Amino acid sequence: MVKFSKELEAQLIPEWKDAFVNYWQLKKHVKKIKLFRKNRQPPPELNQDFCRSIFNPIRFIAMKLSTKLLSSNNNTEIIQVRSKTMEDGSDEEEILYQTELVQLFSEEDEVRVFFERLDGELNKVNQFYKTKESEFLERGEILKKQLQILVDLKRILSDRRRKPNAGILPCSWSSSPCNSDLSESPTEMNDISKEISPTDEVIAALERNGVNFINSASSRAMTKKGKPKMAMRIDIPATTPTRTIQAVTSMLWEDLVINNPKKEAPGDFINRKKIQCAEKMIRSAFVELYRGLGLLKTYSSLNMVAFTKILKKFDKVSNQQASASYLKAVKRSHFISSDKVVRLMDEVESIFTKHFANNDRKKAMKFLRPQKQRDSHMVTFFVGLFTGCLVSLFSVYIILAHLSGIFSPSTETAYMETVYPVFSVFALLSLHLFLYGCNLFMWKNARINDNFIFEFAPNTALKYRDAFLICTTFMTSVVGAMVIHLLLRIGGFSPTHVDSIPGILLLIFIALLLCPLDIFYRPTRFCFLRIIRNIICSPFYKVLMVDFFMADQLTSQIPLLRHLESTACYFLAGSFKTHEYATCKNGKLYRQLAYVISFLPYYWRAMQCARRWFDENDLNHLANMGKYVSAMVAAGARLTYATKSNHLWFSVVLVTSVVATVYQLYWDFVRDWGLLNPNSKNPWLRDDLILKNKSIYYLSIALNVVLRVAWIESIMRFRIDPVQTHLLDFFLASLEVIRRGHWNFYRLENEHLNNVGKFRAVKTVPLPFRETDSEG
Repeated sequence: MVKFSKELEAQLIPEWKDAFVNYWQLKKHVKKIKLFRKNRQPPPELNQDFCRSIFNPIRFIAMKLSTKLLSSNNNTEIIQVRSKTMEDGSDEEEILYQTELVQLFSEEDEVRVFFERLDGELNKVNQFYKTKESEFLERGEILKKQLQILVDLKRILSDRRRKPNAGILPCSWSSSPCNSDLSESPTEMNDISKEISPTDEVIAALERNGVNFINSASSRAMTKKGKPKMAMRIDIPATTPTRTIQAVTSMLWEDLVINNPKKEAPGDFINRKKIQCAEKMIRSAFVELYRGLGLLKTYSSLNMVAFTKILKKFDKVSNQQASASYLKAVKRSHFISSDKVVRLMDEVESIFTKHFANNDRKKAMKFLRPQKQRDSHMVTFFVGLFTGCLVSLFSVYIILAHLSGIFSPSTETAYMETVYPVFSVFALLSLHLFLYGCNLFMWKNARINDNFIFEFAPNTALKYRDAFLICTTFMTSVVGAMVIHLLLRIGGFSPTHVDSIPGILLLIFIALLLCPLDIFYRPTRFCFLRIIRNIICSPFYKVLMVDFFMADQLTSQIPLLRHLESTACYFLAGSFKTHEYATCKNGKLYRQLAYVISFLPYYWRAMQCARRWFDENDLNHLANMGKYVSAMVAAGARLTYATKSNHLWFSVVLVTSVVATVYQLYWDFVRDWGLLNPNSKNPWLRDDLILKNKSIYYLSIALNVVLRVAWIESIMRFRIDPVQTHLLDFFLASLEVIRRGHWNFYRLENEHLNNVGKFRAVKTVPLPFRETDSEG
């Protein structure tokens, strides 16, 4: 049977862990009471009378019955839980619980400390529940108003479509007045005013809620400046390039209007596309609200069970029946007696079913309660199977390579130039996938909610077993292709056909990545492609956590991108037919592309920082952008030094690389990992640590420093022959991938602890409609 402490640890909400009952600390107090009673008991006396009486069982039963009767009669007199009403400065009153010992215990001090701690936990749970409940209730009211505005606007749009002369529905969403297509002559207005349509009633209802329409009756009540007192604005996030350009254009136009008051701002029209975007935002907000309510309901039930369990332990240790009295107070407390959360959940279900699921409850529940994927034993089986195949095939490859002598001086150049770039791409990618699987495994064991941080859907998110399966399948296919390639070379087949095998394998994997069929983790593949698109199109797409996290991975895969460049040149230029390997490397365009490819990951990451600064107006993002600019300068200096080996460029490489490395190390430790805090209770770490062994953090800091300075090899040039040069480059590239996988764990640990510190377990979805004051 699983202990409740482990069950609580597995089921509690990680971001709210500090707000749960500290069951483990209460258990320690109970153990102290148990030890005190054990020390106070007199030593057992030796029984000199070895004979037994036939009345002993009767005496034993009588003693048990009398003990139970006395305990039941005195049950309410052991403790007394009082509630005090405290004013917290706001309109609401805070209820605090305090326990008084009515009956004296032999271990009175320990019992008093236990109940003081228990009262503190009850008050903490109660206050946290009330705070979150009020937040969710307020959010629910706001969402219902947003939904009502959306429904009314959709009704107006549908009515306007029936009237082709009405045009597009304009609305004073911004503080500046807009020209309307609904303006009509006075005679026409008199004719229409005689007939009150449902659309006019909807507009009147919206105006009572603060939405002002141009040329309506109430909109004529202007301020002295001729503007409405209050208007409603629609805010569609600039998540796509089109919306980003529109947002920048609108901002520049507003600046021009402010600088030149004579100009009039264009009207902000409400069209079908904006309504669809607003509907999607409100739907996502309802899903997050329902998820938060479910978490709060789980919070309430788990804490109730925790109070019950710890009180039962106390009764067992103290031989008293104090749990009944205290549990009555717990059940009367707000986090148990309040049913507002349950009623709001039912209301959200009905609203979502009606407005977003066409009255199909089953469809609505797929959005509100997505089912998590169950762990399949077949995945584990295939991971083991492909791992065994990988080891066997790699052993065969090593034997064949030794027997055929492919690394001999006569054949080493041809083989390394044709095979090494392609297969090293697959090897580095497989290593990165393997390390990501290790990250997923460690995040799961450390209770780090990576799906919430990355905003992944729980029913399609990749698990660590899936990552290992992709990695082993990928690498088994690659090593199998290497064996086939080697066998064909030994068999005397045409080098032109044999050397095309790596290119064919690369095309197969690209086709599988782009395959639209629902096979081989299609949601994960499409999510990966979407993230890559967002990175390439930076800064036009809104930057999410997963976007800049993936962009950071790309900065560690520059050797992979360089190998892709050489592979593409090798096959597109037809070098695999002529075996003229110097065709690409001696070309001017190839050398220029080397700079571009080395700069691109840092450029994308810098543009993401610029976009985040534009969205959040936080100067730290500009400082982060400086880190990637310094990395670009250092990378360019090293590329130039590879072709111009003189003392001047050696000094430039040394200075730029040292500056970039110090910049990166500072940002790794202080910003990304949150470490090196001199005032922390954990010396030079941080106050909150997920890993219990502190020495792991110090070793990780030292390892990151060592791996960050691997660029020293590029200026020291530890090379002997072409084969060893390629192998050393691959080894250094692998070290950078390993450093990135090691960096990933602490980066997400720090992000998770930030969420825990703010009790942030639910995503805050921006809402489309908000009020704006025309005066301001």
